[in-house]
Amino acid sequence: MDIVNKVKQYINDNRLLESNSLVIAGVSGGADSTALLKVLLTLGYRCIAVHCNFNLRGAESDRDRQFVTELCHNLGVELIICSYDTVSFARQKNISIEMAARELRYADFERIMQERGASAICIAHHRDDSVETLLLNLIRGTGLRGLTGIKPKNGHIIRPLLCVSRQEIEDWLKENGQSYVTDSTNLETDYTRNKIRLELLPLIRRINPSVDNSIESTALHLQQAYAFYSQAIEQAMNLVVSKNGQIISINIQELKQTPSVQGLLFEILSPLGFNDAQITSVSASLDAQPGIRFCSATHQVTKDRDSFTVSPITGTAFTPITVNIEPGTTIPLPDGRTLTVTTAPAGTPISKETSVATFDAALIQGSIEIRLWQDGDSFIPFGMKGRKLLSDYLTDCKVSQTEREHQLVVTHNQQIIWLLGRRPDNRYRITPRTTTHLILSLK
Repeated sequence: MDIVNKVKQYINDNRLLESNSLVIAGVSGGADSTALLKVLLTLGYRCIAVHCNFNLRGAESDRDRQFVTELCHNLGVELIICSYDTVSFARQKNISIEMAARELRYADFERIMQERGASAICIAHHRDDSVETLLLNLIRGTGLRGLTGIKPKNGHIIRPLLCVSRQEIEDWLKENGQSYVTDSTNLETDYTRNKIRLELLPLIRRINPSVDNSIESTALHLQQAYAFYSQAIEQAMNLVVSKNGQIISINIQELKQTPSVQGLLFEILSPLGFNDAQITSVSASLDAQPGIRFCSATHQVTKDRDSFTVSPITGTAFTPITVNIEPGTTIPLPDGRTLTVTTAPAGTPISKETSVATFDAALIQGSIEIRLWQDGDSFIPFGMKGRKLLSDYLTDCKVSQTEREHQLVVTHNQQIIWLLGRRPDNRYRITPRTTTHLILSLK
């Protein structure tokens, strides 16, 4: 079957595009993206080509830009060229060149799609890319998701060429007399993916000439299995995991009841940079003494009495925030939560949620301050008459060490009015004399 018809069938089977859609097509000038653009045009889609120049390969980058410019001119396709200082961006963000290039191009693809009212972003990944990705993830070590290959659709991004191989693409371009450019780095074996492409796959194909079809079929089966797996993981997480801003609490007793402790910990911790060895160690510490910690580059896991607490590793202390009390004010907190100020007349029902605190507005005028709690801080918990040290209150409530380190308080005139997200101070409560409620809501 001609690749145009194969792609048409693949688009229809996976419901990737409506007929005559306006799409953004990423065009580098290589065989894959050149074929993508021509196939989409042949199928009647309206295309805007976007070429990204990362300025990493000197004259070769200029050659690619010139080729794509001439290609789009000959095809009558609008071309948008995006140019980047990729090295500086990578250094600024402290990420790899490859990751920097990915962030830059996808940000511009998304922006242009929104500005032009296009329905999708078309990328030229093909079947070989999906096979290589599966093998790459297998070699590096991955969860089940990493063995499902590349998916035909991910949000606005679609990959219409996943049904055809690199060889089919090159043969089709040759038959149609269409030239393309070759990125010289694709012929080097310095990178793991290229070693898989140029060394490993040719060896495996000698053992099984149809190994690409076998791997593609396996990836499809794993995608289907992953759908069931994801549902089970979500149900388990609802029982085991609770979140408070950026802090995650993992209930150890509930965790022990799951079919696979280590499997669930992998799904929770691997996205936060923890490797297999660390996750194995966390799994082995279920009954260890409180206080043991495990750290990735960005997060730490602390063993508490009945739970694991996962929190970001912050390099700087929390800076106190002072704001004027004005209804409608929203105060962003560093952990991703927000504190909102509202008022309501007397008689308004009072929320019993710990994330909402209601005060007599007449007692709190001017400004409030949000800061970390300190040793020696005390307050009168709502419903009580006696003063209590915050350290004792947090101990009585069995608050984990990590949560204690991140616990905030709201103060007025240097008096604590709310142990944020836990309990307000009794001195500022609603009384029969109250005329206006001051409401602080944490979201």
